[in-house]
Amino acid sequence: MGKICEAKNLGPSSGPNRLRDLCTFCTISLDQEEVYRTKVYEKSVSPFYGEDFYFEIPRPFQCLSFYVYAKSMFQIRDLPIGKVAIRKEDLYKYCGKENWFQLQPVDPHSEVQGKVHLEMKLNELITENGSICQQLVVQIIACQGLPLISGQNCDPYATVTLVGPARSDQKKTKVKKKTSDPQFDETFHFEVTRSSSYKGRSHFHVEEEDIEKLEIKVELWNNGNLAQDVFLGETRVSVKILRNDNAHKAWYLLQPKGNGTKSKPDDLGSLRLKVTYTEDNVLPSPCYMALRNLMLKSPDVKPISASAAHVLGDICRESVGYDALLPVVRLLLHHNRLLPFLTSVAALELENTQEANTIFRGNSLATRCIDDMMKIVGKSYLTVTLKPVLNEIFESNKTCEIDPVKLKEGDNVEVNKENLQGYVHKVFTSITQSSSSCPPLMCDVFRSLRQLASKRFPADPHVQYSAVSSFIFLRFFAVAVLSPHTFQLRTHHPDPEISRTLTLISKTIQSLGSWGSLSKNKLSSFKETYMYDFFKLFQEDECIEKVKRFLDEISSNVSKESSGVEDSFVLKEGEVHKRAQGRKRLGKKNFKKRWLRVTNQELSYHKQKGKEALCIIPVKNILGVEKLEESAFNRKNMFQVIHSEKPLYVQAGNCVETNSWIEVLSQVSRCNPGRLSTFHPSAYVGGSWLCCTETNESTPGCKPCTATLLANIQLDIDCDRETERIFSFFSSSRSRLQKMEDACAGMSVYLGQQEECSAFTIQDPKETFRTIKELGEVLDDLQAHHDSKGALTDEPGTIENPIVGKTA
Repeated sequence: MGKICEAKNLGPSSGPNRLRDLCTFCTISLDQEEVYRTKVYEKSVSPFYGEDFYFEIPRPFQCLSFYVYAKSMFQIRDLPIGKVAIRKEDLYKYCGKENWFQLQPVDPHSEVQGKVHLEMKLNELITENGSICQQLVVQIIACQGLPLISGQNCDPYATVTLVGPARSDQKKTKVKKKTSDPQFDETFHFEVTRSSSYKGRSHFHVEEEDIEKLEIKVELWNNGNLAQDVFLGETRVSVKILRNDNAHKAWYLLQPKGNGTKSKPDDLGSLRLKVTYTEDNVLPSPCYMALRNLMLKSPDVKPISASAAHVLGDICRESVGYDALLPVVRLLLHHNRLLPFLTSVAALELENTQEANTIFRGNSLATRCIDDMMKIVGKSYLTVTLKPVLNEIFESNKTCEIDPVKLKEGDNVEVNKENLQGYVHKVFTSITQSSSSCPPLMCDVFRSLRQLASKRFPADPHVQYSAVSSFIFLRFFAVAVLSPHTFQLRTHHPDPEISRTLTLISKTIQSLGSWGSLSKNKLSSFKETYMYDFFKLFQEDECIEKVKRFLDEISSNVSKESSGVEDSFVLKEGEVHKRAQGRKRLGKKNFKKRWLRVTNQELSYHKQKGKEALCIIPVKNILGVEKLEESAFNRKNMFQVIHSEKPLYVQAGNCVETNSWIEVLSQVSRCNPGRLSTFHPSAYVGGSWLCCTETNESTPGCKPCTATLLANIQLDIDCDRETERIFSFFSSSRSRLQKMEDACAGMSVYLGQQEECSAFTIQDPKETFRTIKELGEVLDDLQAHHDSKGALTDEPGTIENPIVGKTA
């Protein structure tokens, strides 16, 4: 996750190529695979992008790169201005901070990825006349992770060259067709030294001077057939590595082409970025059992402050705020243990709340956990409720500025106020009529909050409503309206004018929904006169009653019924490559570009965006959505939609997009009756399934389907990964955990609150001490598992830890 903030002084510092008149945009690539693209921004050499990004990385990678392009009106291709490339092992240096990076030139020979597996040996050969010759044997075993060429697997081959002061002997492998992970298994022989008399030589020896000067260079190329071959990367290994050992076998990272000393490039400008990269080294599931069980026991611990989950929030509060609680929430959610935990931490917070009008207003452990829960389970709820009206706001783009100071020349404030009022009315109506779509878990939590608040402040009849409205309006809907891109409601950050409109709508919705007392005295909450005047338009009993009715519906035991037929709205759309399904007998089963579109009711594909649908598949007919093996069609990033007819085979633009399509389609079809339990991970080609070789096309699948998700949970949760994240947070705060343990011991001895205890919530020192001691044992055991795994994978030259070879 991170943010592309802004660029400065883009393009060459002088000359005709200065980019004053071109619009620009940025892309993000994992190695050479583009996974994100910003909007195109208006003409400026110092554009402000301000775009947040977040994505899971579903495969190994070497480099995270940010490219800046100029959008050309007359050229076929966009003009690359420069790039920032950060190697995976260097990402930690910039984690969580904003940094300026100097743009580097985009050189085709520097755009490489992948690794190569080599074996080198020194052999001695005795000729017929008794002389000896030394021979270097080089085997090219395999490569892994080579880049796509024009979106397709490449046709790679390798050249192997023995390079010395006065020699350059080159040999070449065969071309491997349509694969990014070629298996070569080819061996080449090179004479290392001149033949010499065997007499007098008691053992094999290579002269020191020869070893120092010789090296093996391996280059990977894509066979271009009629076009020019494309360089994929190289590595160089000095023969002196065999000085002490006559055999060497290892994986090497491919490097950019070495071309000697480069002249200093023109100043291409700089890019300000914020990057946060987290890598989880997940162990086998049994390793996490003890820590997972300790966390799952948290809701039952009395008092809740002595639970392992609450202790984690306490010790990490100073370092990472309450970020450490997200994996706890996800873990408890997966095991259906979240509701009792949220109830307990909310009750603890209410014990320390003195006034009803400040209920759940601060950033606390309880409010953060409930926030995280709403973001997880409420994703589809936001899409159903807000996406249609937000799309209208973005597409119609009416001016809504009502601040007299910010009005532009020619603006009519009354027209703007009318536009804004129309938008607010639509958002407010969408929210207050959405109770039937509110996820059951959110309703259960709101009902619990309502009961707790009434019990804590029995004299205040309105506190039961403010306890719910402080979350559903202030922390959920208003935030989503303000930043729709962070909730995947829009692809990109809004432009300044729309962003201002969303700010005004969000402010109004906050005030309409935060009528904790459901009174008409909220006008005093506005500091700006123009907002005071605007808000008076909504001072009606009807608005108050709508809010009250909505809060009642989402926090009561009464079952809610939908008010009518559900409207269709777009969940995701974009360009893909789709394999022809062979409906026509003579039609070719090739791949074509299509515009794929999924709504809450149907999946369709079109020749182009906005064109009539070529095929429509009702969502209710989808029986499964799964990844497709690369070997099926020699294409990466493939997935299949299994429905009542033939499977729909689709290739997405990149690995992140593949995961996104699968997630959306799985979510929208997760409750369909008749979903399959097994599937074929490859295709039916040439009269048989490539995966299991069965000849009957209707044979049931040979692999279990991805687990179907629960209807009220909006994503799949990897419990081992979440437990590993919890372990990481505990490990980084062991010193704080020790301080908390010492504070508990001090309180037990002195029977009172000591000064060093004020940083922690310790209600029962003995119970808290017991939890911390148990945590310490579990964490030490898990660390031992990590240490033993690290000892196996840290050895240089393994596939997990390839060697970074020499560069020229």
